[in-house]
Amino acid sequence: MLWGISFDATPISGLVVEFIKTAKVFHERGHQVHLDLGYEVKADKGAFFRPYRDEADLLPDWVHLDRIEGVDRIPGYTPEFVTEVLAQVVQRGDERLLPAVQALSSRLAACILRTWQRLGVTAVLVENGTLPENITYTKALYQAIEQYGRWAGLGRFVLWRDHDLMWQSEPGTGKYGEFPYPHTVTPINSPHIQYVALHEQARRRTEQWAGPLDNIVVAPNTFSHSADARPGFRRHYGIPEHVPLIARCTRVIQQKRIDRDLHLVAALADRCEAHLFVAGDTAESPVERDRLTALAQELGVADRVVFGGWLAPHEVRAQGYSVRDLLATADLVSFLTSYDYESYGNPIGEAIAARVPYLATRYELYETVYGHRGFQAVLMDLAHGDLPTPSFVDEVAELLLDEGKRASMAEFNHRLGTEHFGRGRAEELARAVLPARTRMSVVLPVYNEAENLPTVLRSLYEQHGENGPLDHGLYEVVLVDNNSTDDTVAIARDFAERNPDLAIHVVSEPEQGVACARKAGMDFAAARAPVDPGRRFYLVSADADCQVDRKWLWELFSTMEANKAAIGVCDYYYEAAHFTKRPRLWEMIQRTLRCRAVTFALFGGFPDGKGFAVDREAYQKVGGVEIFYQLQGGRFVNHLSDDWDFGIRVRGSGEDIVYSPRSRVEINPRRVDHAIEEVITGRAYGSDGIIVMRDIRPRAAAGRDVDLTPEQAQQAWEFSIKDFTPKNTILPVLLTPSLLDDAAVIEFFTPSLAQRLGARIAEIKEEMRVLDFTPIHSYKTPSYRLYFEFAEEIFARLRATVGEDIGYPPPLPPAFDEVPAERFTEFVRYYCEDRESGEAHNYFGNGGVF
Repeated sequence: MLWGISFDATPISGLVVEFIKTAKVFHERGHQVHLDLGYEVKADKGAFFRPYRDEADLLPDWVHLDRIEGVDRIPGYTPEFVTEVLAQVVQRGDERLLPAVQALSSRLAACILRTWQRLGVTAVLVENGTLPENITYTKALYQAIEQYGRWAGLGRFVLWRDHDLMWQSEPGTGKYGEFPYPHTVTPINSPHIQYVALHEQARRRTEQWAGPLDNIVVAPNTFSHSADARPGFRRHYGIPEHVPLIARCTRVIQQKRIDRDLHLVAALADRCEAHLFVAGDTAESPVERDRLTALAQELGVADRVVFGGWLAPHEVRAQGYSVRDLLATADLVSFLTSYDYESYGNPIGEAIAARVPYLATRYELYETVYGHRGFQAVLMDLAHGDLPTPSFVDEVAELLLDEGKRASMAEFNHRLGTEHFGRGRAEELARAVLPARTRMSVVLPVYNEAENLPTVLRSLYEQHGENGPLDHGLYEVVLVDNNSTDDTVAIARDFAERNPDLAIHVVSEPEQGVACARKAGMDFAAARAPVDPGRRFYLVSADADCQVDRKWLWELFSTMEANKAAIGVCDYYYEAAHFTKRPRLWEMIQRTLRCRAVTFALFGGFPDGKGFAVDREAYQKVGGVEIFYQLQGGRFVNHLSDDWDFGIRVRGSGEDIVYSPRSRVEINPRRVDHAIEEVITGRAYGSDGIIVMRDIRPRAAAGRDVDLTPEQAQQAWEFSIKDFTPKNTILPVLLTPSLLDDAAVIEFFTPSLAQRLGARIAEIKEEMRVLDFTPIHSYKTPSYRLYFEFAEEIFARLRATVGEDIGYPPPLPPAFDEVPAERFTEFVRYYCEDRESGEAHNYFGNGGVF
């Protein structure tokens, strides 16, 4: 949900119009949009605590007018107090009211925080919050942003855009004091805020005043008009169809110098019967309205001037007419403002977008915003007079009377405006805080990981991209606590509080088991990720006892983006320093990892919980991670191989898996250290067909100094390669036989072996087509069968490709000693399908611990 706050305290102003343009991007992506008009901010608009009336009629129907609850119940927070603070503290530098400002800002911040929490705000857009009309509210807003960002686990979720600043809004009056404006609330470096300056000069002046800001960008206002308009505008307001019409969209206040437009209409009288339409709130300054009405009478143009009141922004299709309708029938748009009163181009920008030529004064920032870009206009040089000069009137008359010139100027400006102020700029700006900007959720299951977690979180926080630290807005962390009894959760929350620029969500999963925790985290991330057409969102698995390389996430993300595969898998390695005293064990590990590098490059491999990514749509397509249960000792236990099982279902659905060799994860050596005897015998994760996660805390660390005997090393290798080969060399082509048509795969297998493998796979699939639909079993039996039938040839190819040290297939199970050669294939089937004894599982083991 997007929360907007305008510090202008008016229903329709340049601030509100710009908010609508940016908020529309959020709305189109499914966000609710709430807008606080800021009635409790500015004291000089007479709207403090006043209920909304018909203001919503001036806004799109997808904008919900709202305000912070409880502000009217804060003792001492009154319009009188706000006025006094502006006069005494900001303008005169009297600090006696500052303690009251601080106390009230804390109360205000609490109200803001409660409102945002109730609504579930995910993004905030602040319009003009730096202008010191109400430093109490600005202080409160900064406090609320920091508190809410930590509470909600959000990264950058605030766009803070300043349209007016002290040196741009009536600086001659001294209304906001003098530089360096000591009591104006300066922008702060916050991981939650993206500041927006509307041009380079504003950015430069802001940083000269406030100091360097980490997150400030230059982004001008944007404009996007549709061509359609409601007919009958002129008739409705009594303006003849044939006369030239000048439009002025502005606040009806003295600083806007509408009197210049009245003098211009009068001076044009002997050339053409030009009319003027002023779109603005005539009730804002009754004194100025009366002065202008009297001046129109005095100049004899009262019958050619229409004070039309508020018009809805052009985006709104309200009951009445909008700015869109006015500009569709106008011949010129005027902005003859004061020299020191900038409006950042709402009138001029609207004219450019609507293909209407404009005239303006050379106000202080005109060149900065428009002139230097080359826009064409009739400009009134204020150095030559305070009112329209004869030469200026001549230029305006010439333009009004030359339709071709007007059309040419308007078309030129429109093309230039599309380049500099097009709607794409608004989309770029909104993406800075749109939740959809987050492209990855890193799911981290944890159980009693207090010792390792700080290092793991730090490695995730310090991820790098191609050109430096990875933007923390690109990813988030979903930490799933699986019933930890140590300080795991406290450590995670403390890390999140100290590093609020990276969103860290802590969720819990009461059912014990890493598979259950991984599923809970991925389901959570998949459900909350916003849908952004054309942008893929990735669910990324990580393990809390492993450490990712600095570019792990970026390389995985880049590979997924480039290949558009459903799953991306990482490369894994052990740090050699952990095995310096165990060279035989190290050699066995490296053999397996070398085989893995070759086959994963060919086939893409299968996901491992230590590090893989899946496209959110593919995840949901197959129903997410499935928890498979087995019976162990008379009770149900969840199967450990959820990651493999999930990958099989994704690949079996016709999706691709890609290998990202430069996305690397260091495996914690405790996976080998904790029970080296079980590793050697192929029972590290279970036996007799039951695969479960065991607690692998470093209680057996003493084993790190003990190497394997030659016999143990050979036994460990045999279990490792028996586990590896069916899964990583046979299973990919079993699930995706078309891989056997790939030139690289054919080269690896040889044409003859590839052809015979393909034929045998087709036969086995036909034979087993309805025997078992459970993926964890449906892949095991045929993979084991194909292993036995083709082991000699496959090992020959591994020796040729990976190295001669791969050796030959381990000995067959003793059960085959008495099987006649001609019946070998028959008994292979019986052996591999015999799940009751678990013999096949025990033979192939689970050497995947390497």
